[in-house]
Amino acid sequence: MAYLTWTKDLELGIKVIDRQHGRIVSYINDLDDAMRFPVASRRTGVLGVLDNAIDYTESHFSYEEAMLESVNYPFLKAHKKLHELFIKRMNDYKRRFSEGEEIAGELRNTLARWLVNHIKSEDADYAKYVRKYLASSQTAEEPLLTPKPQDERTASLWKRLFG
Repeated sequence: MAYLTWTKDLELGIKVIDRQHGRIVSYINDLDDAMRFPVASRRTGVLGVLDNAIDYTESHFSYEEAMLESVNYPFLKAHKKLHELFIKRMNDYKRRFSEGEEIAGELRNTLARWLVNHIKSEDADYAKYVRKYLASSQTAEEPLLTPKPQDERTASLWKRLFG
């Protein structure tokens, strides 16, 4: 399989989110690598990528939703619903994998297709709103988009994003 490449057309112009999306691209490429492992070690590699991708994606979604809440994005509820559905889908892949099903190729295609489509449609919609919000602010700096975690779980999730 060909590696997924981060390109300018995937950038939203919100640095923190673009970096996070770039990391998700890396997980997709890690999955490509794991699929090339010998059969005996492939499952271990795929499981590692699957666990990391789920964990990181949940962290990313949590941060993105808090950011959108901080700028009063009017379609936040619908955006959250898309995230919930995706996490449910990812957990279904994990369940199928734990039951012994070979899901790596399907998972890789789903992740790549979903990420690109989500960035170019739903995320592009909020990016326009966020950029307008920044342009109307006094300082127009991205730190305005850095929400504070509201609880321990959120703080733990974000720690995975920022180290």
